[in-house]
Amino acid sequence: MTENYETRGIRRVFLELWGFLKNSLGNFFSPEFLSVLIPLLLLWEFLPRWGVLPKSLIPSLSTVAGKFWDMLLHRQLVLHILYSLGRFFAAFAAAVILAVPIGLLMGWNLKIRAFILPLWQLLSPIPPPAWVPMTIIFFGIGSKMHIFLMFIGIFYPVLFNTYQGIKDTDPRYLASARVFGASEFTLLRKIYFWHAFGSIIMSLKTGVAMGLVMLLIGESYGGRMGIGYLLGQAKDYFVIPEMLVCMVILGFIGWFLIEVLKYVEIKLAVWKLGR
Repeated sequence: MTENYETRGIRRVFLELWGFLKNSLGNFFSPEFLSVLIPLLLLWEFLPRWGVLPKSLIPSLSTVAGKFWDMLLHRQLVLHILYSLGRFFAAFAAAVILAVPIGLLMGWNLKIRAFILPLWQLLSPIPPPAWVPMTIIFFGIGSKMHIFLMFIGIFYPVLFNTYQGIKDTDPRYLASARVFGASEFTLLRKIYFWHAFGSIIMSLKTGVAMGLVMLLIGESYGGRMGIGYLLGQAKDYFVIPEMLVCMVILGFIGWFLIEVLKYVEIKLAVWKLGR
C-alpha cells in the first residue's frame, strides 16, 4: 500500500511538471512565435559577421554563447547565480510574509487602515534606488544591504495590490456569507483572500521585476558575488559579450519566476479559467 501511494505521488509530481512545462514553453514552440524568433536569431548571428552591425558593439549570437560557456567553466557563473538567487528569495519571502497580511488587514478593517495606510502612502513614493545611501550606512556593503534593497522594491507593489484587492471585494459575497453565520475570520480566509488572489499574484509578478532591478543596483554597489557584480565588472571593462550573458540570465530568471506564479494562479484560481 505504501509503494502504491509513493508511485501515485511520483506520478503526480511528473504530471504537474509536465503541465508547467507545457503551459510555460508552449508559446515558444508555436509556429507563430518560431516564425519571429528564428529570423531574429539569424539576424543576430549574421549581421555582425557581415559587417552590417559593428562587432565591437553588437557581438554575434555564437560569440555570446561562447562567452557563456567560458564563464560557466572559468568564472564560477553557477555560484554567482546561486548567490543572487539566495538573496532574492530571502528578500522576496520577507516582503510577501509582511506585505500580504498588512494589506489584507488594511483592506478589511477601516480602523487599521486609518492607522497604517498614511504611513505607507508617505514612504512608497520614495524611489527604491533612493534608499541605497541610507541602506549602506545602516547595513554596510554586503548581503544584508542587497536583501533590504530588494525587500523595498518588492514590498510596496505587493502591499498596495493586496490592499486594493481586499478593499474591492464584492459586498454581495460578504452579505451572503454572513447570512449563513460566517465569522470575520472565515470571511478573511474564504472570501476576502480569494477575491484578492488575482491581484496578489499580479503584485508578485511586479515584485519579481522590481526585485531584480534592485538586485542589480545592490550588487553593483558592493560584494564579490552575484550576477549584478558580474554585470558591473563587464560594464567597467567594456566586455559586451559578458554583459549580454548576464542580461540573458536575468531575463531567463525573471521569465521563469513569473511563469511559476502564472502556473500557481492557474492551479488555484480555477474560477478564472477561460476568461
